Amino acid sequence: MPTLKKIGVLTGGGDAPGLNAVIRAVVKAGCNAGLEVVGLEDSFDGLIYPEKARPLTPRDVTGILRLGGTILGTVNRGNPFLEPITTPEGTFDYAARVIEMFHRTKLDALVCIGGDGTLAISYEFHRKGMPLVGVPKTIDNDIAGTNSSFGFDTAVSFATEAIDRLHTTAEAHRRIMVVEVMGRYAGWIALHGGVAGGADVILIPEIPYDLEKVATCIRDRDEWGARFSIVVVAEGARARGGQVSLIQQARGAQPERLGGAGMQVARELEDRTGKETRYVVLGHLQRGGAPTAFDRTLATRFGGKAVELLLQGQFGVMVANHPPDIVPVPLGDVVGKLRTVPLDYDLVHTARALGVSFGD
Repeated sequence: MPTLKKIGVLTGGGDAPGLNAVIRAVVKAGCNAGLEVVGLEDSFDGLIYPEKARPLTPRDVTGILRLGGTILGTVNRGNPFLEPITTPEGTFDYAARVIEMFHRTKLDALVCIGGDGTLAISYEFHRKGMPLVGVPKTIDNDIAGTNSSFGFDTAVSFATEAIDRLHTTAEAHRRIMVVEVMGRYAGWIALHGGVAGGADVILIPEIPYDLEKVATCIRDRDEWGARFSIVVVAEGARARGGQVSLIQQARGAQPERLGGAGMQVARELEDRTGKETRYVVLGHLQRGGAPTAFDRTLATRFGGKAVELLLQGQFGVMVANHPPDIVPVPLGDVVGKLRTVPLDYDLVHTARALGVSFGD
């Protein structure tokens, strides 16, 4: 087993509450084990440009547990393997340059914190011989192999609070309030936030909806005296036989950007029901702010376990939450897969039993 002396830590992809908690745990656990820890700014760019790498000590991470965002910065620009990189020394293949600089800076291993894209890139670097451990990060909760990822609980808590606030104005004006939440192609945030917030309709990507059935549900509520309705729409939700709503088509290495589903649902429901309808897009508000206690704890457990695995020489794995334990899962079993809401998921059954409509 190789002896580690110096490790790097980086954050990639979209930000999520809890990133700083992981960084803090990696730095503290690493330094307490006698390792030198280097923070790499802006994901793998921290290896490309020497000025983006800096030593991190416990003093540098004091007080960051409660902070959102990431002290290391992050990028979310698609697959770097598809484009060359230009530096003052010339133009290079991105992957080759990262590996070269990894060895030049005398790093022994990496902790790569990120979502499915960052983990897929990390897996490619692992296949090229780079020792590393991945840490799953996403508010969408859609990474395969782990029961949950940090950032999800915070996003759901914010969505729930927003829905709570919308209840009052919806009831006062007897309106339909449509709330669009993030989640990409998985409905975890919409489902958990919708149930916790007492939504009447929850539209998720896993269950294509029929808007006339949604309208019937709202009319039925009116008939028995509930003169308002809350509709939660995942950004990746789509009508039966329809397509997801996009803000921007995929371009090169950049994936498509979802958005507009809430607006479409609101306009059609107003036409079908005749009720005044408003829509709210929570958007990046779900990514910001301080992480919840659950996310702080999960992120800390992930960071500590990642260092433990590096010290044990277990590379090419991702730390995963398999309650009650944090366990290693091979990256090869994770990348390219999407964790979506199962149709037989307990919370789906519970919501249906309470009268929540999924539009099917």
